[in-house]
Amino acid sequence: MFEGVPLQWFLVVGTIMFFTGVYGFLVRKNLITLLMSLELVLNSVNINFVAFNKILYPEHLEGMFFSVFVIAVAAAEASVAIAIIINIYRRLININVEKINEMKY
Repeated sequence: MFEGVPLQWFLVVGTIMFFTGVYGFLVRKNLITLLMSLELVLNSVNINFVAFNKILYPEHLEGMFFSVFVIAVAAAEASVAIAIIINIYRRLININVEKINEMKY
């Protein structure tokens, strides 16, 4: 699986994804884009789990199990977050984070 690809490439891809997600989470104002940015961060962590597991312990699958667990938690988090965002949109007709004062009431 990783025979021809060095570990540094996975780390570079994971780092780019992580900082793209952090940048999107800090800069964007839409709740949906904030959720997508959070998913980018979680997926970059999954890439690092799998890459380090394959390099350090190729006979074990702990990194794969952690990744599956993170994916399951992220799926549950995304479904709950989308349900909350839909309810906010139905009530306020807006999902802009800058309107946080209107979301309080």
